[in-house]
Amino acid sequence: MPDHATSTHSGVQRQLDRLWALGPGADILGLERITQLLDRVGNPHLALPPVLHVAGTNGKGSTCAFLRAAIEAASLTAHVYSSPHLVRFNERIRLAGKLIDDDALAALLEEVLDTGGDIGASFFEVTTAAAFLAFSRTPADACVIEVGLGGRLDATNVIPAPAACAIAQLGIDHQAFLGDTAEAIAAEKAGIAKPGIPLVTMSYPGLVAARIAEVATAAGAPLLARGEAWDFEIANDRLRYRDASGSLETPLPTLAGPHQPANLALALATLRHQRRLQLPPAALIAAATTARWPARMQRLTDGPLLALLPPGSQLWLDGGHNEAAAHSVSAALAEVAGERPVHLVLGMLSNKDATGLLAPFVPLAGSLTAIPVPGHAHHPPADLAEAARRLGIATADTAESPESALHLIASRLPPREAPPVILILGSLYLAGEVLRANDELPD
Repeated sequence: MPDHATSTHSGVQRQLDRLWALGPGADILGLERITQLLDRVGNPHLALPPVLHVAGTNGKGSTCAFLRAAIEAASLTAHVYSSPHLVRFNERIRLAGKLIDDDALAALLEEVLDTGGDIGASFFEVTTAAAFLAFSRTPADACVIEVGLGGRLDATNVIPAPAACAIAQLGIDHQAFLGDTAEAIAAEKAGIAKPGIPLVTMSYPGLVAARIAEVATAAGAPLLARGEAWDFEIANDRLRYRDASGSLETPLPTLAGPHQPANLALALATLRHQRRLQLPPAALIAAATTARWPARMQRLTDGPLLALLPPGSQLWLDGGHNEAAAHSVSAALAEVAGERPVHLVLGMLSNKDATGLLAPFVPLAGSLTAIPVPGHAHHPPADLAEAARRLGIATADTAESPESALHLIASRLPPREAPPVILILGSLYLAGEVLRANDELPD
């Protein structure tokens, strides 16, 4: 899907306008253009601090957040490259712990486009080259790099020798690019494997696990899967991690949801199986409570949106947009809601499976209000509402915006009912609009 990134900084917007004029807006895969582009700008990807490279369908962003938190808890610095952004494009590039500033971003995009604007690189390829340039020029102790789409042919997959690679939860997504089966998608994700570099993974069903093992063996990458090389359990409200080097106990993550302990454990396993960064156990333990990852079961604080609801209401936000994410998020929602009434606000891009996302929420949802995703091709809200009714969510309406959806929900609440729990979900692009509307910009 085209990115439609904009900026309030005139210099950044000028380069974004150039980018749309010169390169394809849609997702394209392949390493030829990014390799040529990086060569034009001096191959900055060969001059990065130790890289932790993370793929996956869901959970890769949270895993990256835990990795960054552990590194910073050790008084080290980390560059981070992630996508998409929620509110400001700058969120994609974090330099030694701080979001890149507008002047530096504008200059980097200009340099990449001046040097390689004739290559026809995609939006993501140009921004990847700009990020690697920034990382090569700013001192830091580590790089945390999130795969954009897939793995094998993703623009980030040019790093020749990362410190470690990791694969988070897998599911069915981006079939047009990655294949229609779980095994095919797994093979694409495992394509980040490198000779002699640890490939740390979750545990997966038999055929998926076998396909990942096959790809790892072909690449010459040691495979370190959960249940074989490492494992964890939850006991007495603590996470107990173990591998061949010993055990470690941490608090449960402050990131909400029953899926987050697995993401934390994957980050711990990744750090404990690489050899280029030395982190004390205390830093790994601290990651559980210091990691932050906006729009992933994020409880919104006081702001214009929350003010539209009765006192005591909870307003949550998640950018999950596929079936695998829905199972995790619905479990998290059930956990935080308890016996309180639950209402959903949903907006989804047109290339996402609405029925797959909605089904896990049917037992929880008292109502659904469907809204558009501004600036992006999206499911018509009326179609989403009809899909919800077919699944069994009887009260399903439409609204024009998050604000109007919350007004509608508030207007039909019974007067003596407990304050509701409301979840806005379905798209990271929508999540960005919600954060902007509630004055909660990621920093």
